[in-house]
Amino acid sequence: MAFNINEFNIFFTAYQQRFVHFATTYVHDETIAEDIVIESMMYYWENRRRLDADTNVPAYVLTAIKHKCIDYLRHEQLHQASLDNISDLYEWDFSARIASLQNFEPYEIFTREIQDIVNQTLQNLPEQTRKIFKMSRDENKSHKEIAKIFNISTKGVEFHIYKAVNALRASLKDYLPTSLLFFYLI
Repeated sequence: MAFNINEFNIFFTAYQQRFVHFATTYVHDETIAEDIVIESMMYYWENRRRLDADTNVPAYVLTAIKHKCIDYLRHEQLHQASLDNISDLYEWDFSARIASLQNFEPYEIFTREIQDIVNQTLQNLPEQTRKIFKMSRDENKSHKEIAKIFNISTKGVEFHIYKAVNALRASLKDYLPTSLLFFYLI
């Protein structure tokens, strides 16, 4: 039974709310359900001439609504699965970043970096200045003992240590506060 436009309008008015209610039951969104119903009724109207005269129009439209709801739900299911995968990826990324930060020890990095700078700076010093500084710091020798070893005055030892400290202070100015340098190097 193919409707003419007036009969279709009566059919549309009589069934629209029932069809929307049916679709809303599955898609859980009344606006989406209304769109599905309108599309299904338009589908019927566009294909009405190809249907048999004894076609049950409400059942035909409801079948179209059913298939459109299934398509919508499959699309949403796929969309949700993609979001879940993205969410899992974000969760893994956050967990990795948190773990990385928890294991990060800035002091270790700066200690190694500072030690490398100290070693390089000392390596660039004249040999006698470097040896005098190391004897003072590493071997805890007094200025007097060092002066005796190098056959120079204690003022000469102080000069070499001062020279080494100034070179280290310049090299480490971006890493250590001046007060810490003062206590560490002098």
